[in-house]
Amino acid sequence: MLDTETIHRRHAVSSAVGAQGLEALVVSALVNVRYLSGFTGSNGALVLEPDREPVLFTDPRYQLQAAQETSCRVRVSKGPLVEAVSKHIVRRRLRRIGFENTRISFEAHRALDKDLPMGVTLSPVGTVIEQLRMVKSATEIELIRKSMLVASTAFKRAIRRARPGVTEAELAAEIDHQMRRLGAQKPAFETIVASGPRSALPHASPTQLALKPNQLLLIDMGASRAGYASDMTRTLFLGSPPAKVQRVYRAVLQAQLAAIASVREGAAAGDVDLAARRRLRAEGLDRAFMHSTGHGLGLEIHESPRLGRRDKTMLRAGMVVTVEPGVYLEGFGGIRIEDTVAVTTHGCEILTPDSKELTAL
Repeated sequence: MLDTETIHRRHAVSSAVGAQGLEALVVSALVNVRYLSGFTGSNGALVLEPDREPVLFTDPRYQLQAAQETSCRVRVSKGPLVEAVSKHIVRRRLRRIGFENTRISFEAHRALDKDLPMGVTLSPVGTVIEQLRMVKSATEIELIRKSMLVASTAFKRAIRRARPGVTEAELAAEIDHQMRRLGAQKPAFETIVASGPRSALPHASPTQLALKPNQLLLIDMGASRAGYASDMTRTLFLGSPPAKVQRVYRAVLQAQLAAIASVREGAAAGDVDLAARRRLRAEGLDRAFMHSTGHGLGLEIHESPRLGRRDKTMLRAGMVVTVEPGVYLEGFGGIRIEDTVAVTTHGCEILTPDSKELTAL
């Protein structure tokens, strides 16, 4: 049975490509191949033509899988896919071809261009597919919600092991293990576990450093389930948090709540970032916040829009974004609080079910 949502996506992309005066689009980014065909293999390319059945190119390893996953015509190539795509274009006598200039490698573009005859032009189409992917369907939001539930449950289970003597790497491994047990195919990104002063590194990789009493513990994690990512960050304290920790944590929480309150259809992405920064500025902590307030997610962990101070993208109902302000102080540590939220017409729905109160372990 044909997936009507996938077919709708293909029609939307084909219409956008046709509006640019192009006869076909070569889709080379695997995430976009999946979005438009359902194919989940590691080697694939898609050729879309308006009003024609799309053609999926892959290699013999995925012959059976492609037939099971997609409603496209499947062409299996024993050689480089770019050669098979070029031959298809020549056979179809196509002259004006679009390509994903923000995704294709230089070598792949050069090979495609070399194999095409004189008179065939390759035209960049920018982020036409990514723009469509920004707004999620109800089905996609439900998949992200389930992915978020996997991450949340794994977090609750894993922090039972968070005690002095356990290393950052051991705790990260336990988080990843629990996510897989709960149905994730993999972590959505490398799980971040950073303790003590290392929590001031926003993207710290877990190390063999053992957790110690009376230190901050920052955990940033997400699951990839059914292809869709989730993302959450919680900051905990190993012991009884002192006054400074409580003060900074309260400031970050208020900044996050202010940013979430500003998320709604019609708001500018940059205004969400500004809401968080204004709250931190009131506490004298804005200079210790050095990244954007959030980002879109879906089939990829980082998608548009970016909730940055200069981003003028207007939020639309159906977008799913993270809201994650943080404060990072050398020698003290870092505090970040992150939720995944779905934009609605009148606000947003928080998909992360966990408490945001400061937890003492």
